[in-house]
Amino acid sequence: MTIMDHRSAPRAIARWLLMVAALVFCMVVVGGITRLTESGLSITQWKPITGAIPPLTHNQWMEAFRLYQQIPEYQEINRGMTLSQFQFIFFWEWVHRLLGRLIGIAFALPLLWFAWKRMIPTGYGWRLVALLALGGLQGAIGWWMVKSGLSVRTDVSHYRLAVHLLTALFIMGGLIWTALDLRVLARRPAARPARLRPFALAVLVTLGVQLMFGAFTAGLDAGYVSSTWPLMNDHLVPQGINWSGSLWATLSSDPYLVHFIHRWWAWIAAAMLMLLARRAKLARQRGASMALNAAVGTQILLGIATVMTGIALPLAVLHQAVGALVVAAAAWAAHASGQARA
Repeated sequence: MTIMDHRSAPRAIARWLLMVAALVFCMVVVGGITRLTESGLSITQWKPITGAIPPLTHNQWMEAFRLYQQIPEYQEINRGMTLSQFQFIFFWEWVHRLLGRLIGIAFALPLLWFAWKRMIPTGYGWRLVALLALGGLQGAIGWWMVKSGLSVRTDVSHYRLAVHLLTALFIMGGLIWTALDLRVLARRPAARPARLRPFALAVLVTLGVQLMFGAFTAGLDAGYVSSTWPLMNDHLVPQGINWSGSLWATLSSDPYLVHFIHRWWAWIAAAMLMLLARRAKLARQRGASMALNAAVGTQILLGIATVMTGIALPLAVLHQAVGALVVAAAAWAAHASGQARA
């Protein structure tokens, strides 16, 4: 490669990865809408190729509706639903799956092109292939999640929902981190990839716990157990927690306790993220610091507003969207703190 190639190739790949990360962000937002509108079980079959085409005729719509009528969610909750109501929930699940297919194409085809042109810098090929493999795994996880609600349950497993969400956010973070490494490489051809420092790792784990309990809260509809803040129904520790099961079952499956943990662990996560933002600022990455502080502050306000409005749909969607932005900003700040010493 010429000197210009050494600079332009990493820059082009970084732009592509950030575009894919933006698509993943959109998918997380649509996934939130799908969950909040109870649309996730409307498509009862997994057809990776032919499923991209929705029902086009009345008979096709009636067949899709008939399949939905066979699962517990319809029989126990939505019995009597009209075809138009079914089409509404079908639309959101179809868009969610279509975005997944689009992301796969938007990642796989350019990756093949960059590989064919030998534009991928040394040491980055395995990382890009790993991200592609994670994307394929995410599709399988999505169907694994949906399957949990097709036979016995009237909703999907909140554990599988958490795995699905956290995998999506991990992929988005990995895309951003790799893009940032490549942008640095474009400026300094001898630069080494940023390292994930112990403190940054601790912050990301803390954030991961908060995101996991956020997924549990969504999957258990735990946000609805209290619409008051800061107390939960006039109590700091809410009444109604069922302690009869194992400790893990109570921590992860009791709606009152899950809501309580998600509500108060947020402050620990926020404090840790602000310290990470400070480290990014010390590393002369003021943009990363400002982005992380702004995202965290906005997310806290949205979380409180979402609770106090009884989980208003627009606020709940914004809460999930800004949560994804917190992850993106945290990846940026963690990369900045690791790059400073690399």
